[in-house]
Amino acid sequence: MGVIPPGLLNMTAAKISLKEGANRGMFFSIGACVVVLIQTFIAVIFARFLTQRPDVVDVLQRVALVLFILLSVYFFFIAKGDGDVESTDAPDIRSKKSRFFQGMLMSALNMFPIPFQAYMSVTLASFGWLTFEQSDILSYVFGAATGSFVMLYMYMFFFDKIQSQRFKSQKNMNRLIGTITAVVALATLFQVIKDSL
Repeated sequence: MGVIPPGLLNMTAAKISLKEGANRGMFFSIGACVVVLIQTFIAVIFARFLTQRPDVVDVLQRVALVLFILLSVYFFFIAKGDGDVESTDAPDIRSKKSRFFQGMLMSALNMFPIPFQAYMSVTLASFGWLTFEQSDILSYVFGAATGSFVMLYMYMFFFDKIQSQRFKSQKNMNRLIGTITAVVALATLFQVIKDSL
């Protein structure tokens, strides 16, 4: 879910694929997903600790609720929506290894997946859909990395259509991100209300 909105990773993977070929785009995506794998594992271990402390989970749910509401308000009403998405031309790197490590670096600079995956893990555990057994943790971690790779691949594959259609507008991208954060905020609100009753 975190990789669905157009962002730096998926747009860079698509542009690399378009300019240098699908092979180099794949190496970039694999490098990015290796870091997603590590970040998700750290997040799930942190989430397992949090589930043993329900008082901390309650506080974090309320903080997450406020954060997602603020993000929704920002993307719907405050974020600039003028013009088209700027072209982020990737530097001229020819080596497949360089693209792999570039993917790792760009993914590592994005620290949002750790709190996002921790929140998702705690939420799934509260619904009973995830236990923190070793097999469930590994399945979740590999599922998150595989899902990220599939989304990066889809951006690489459909980039021409995405670039020329509605996602080209920054305003539409902000609305999409705002909608996703609003849905997460509503799910969090329902969970907080349910826990309060």
